[in-house]
Amino acid sequence: QVQLVESGGGLVQAGGSLRLSCAASGRTFSSYAMGWFRQAPGKEREFVSAISSSSGYTSYADSVKGRFTISRDNAKNTVYLQMKSLKPEDTAVYYCAADTSAQGLRVGVKGYDYWGQGTQVTVSS
Repeated sequence: QVQLVESGGGLVQAGGSLRLSCAASGRTFSSYAMGWFRQAPGKEREFVSAISSSSGYTSYADSVKGRFTISRDNAKNTVYLQMKSLKPEDTAVYYCAADTSAQGLRVGVKGYDYWGQGTQVTVSS
């Protein structure tokens, strides 16, 4: 079992920055990949970024590439999403997720077996 708790969401103006955190507990954090997803009202949950268990590999959606950075601190059991140059279209509930399958980085929702409760990010224009 893995428990995930996100934090760091909020209201920010376009062009601003936020850093999301996701604290994990349960299974050994360094043994599984982590991902960030987001869901805007009326839209499906979509992939944002993922990072391998040892931070050696990362993946980003084209829409956030160059603006968002994923990282993890296995000593603190925490994964981060640094978001810069935020746009109104980044407004969504952001979820962190754990993939315990050891099948490489996944971009699909179904590839992740544990989810946090989400944190709201609102970018005003």
